[in-house]
Amino acid sequence: MEAEKWGRRIRAFRKLKGFTQEGFAKEIGVSVSVLGEIERGNRMPSDHLVETAAQALKVSVKDLMPQEVDE
Repeated sequence: MEAEKWGRRIRAFRKLKGFTQEGFAKEIGVSVSVLGEIERGNRMPSDHLVETAAQALKVSVKDLMPQEVDE
């Protein structure tokens, strides 16, 4: 569940910033298949990947964090 939330946030910011999946994967130093797994929520991103992605997207790590929803 947590991996899905991270993946959705990373994908949303990637698209917002105009990156293709291939271009963004190259920018952050992972394969397209790894990025795809993360974006689909099948793989939890490492702390290092989150930091690298945030830098590439010019956002803070906090921006990429899944938002907590009070129920």
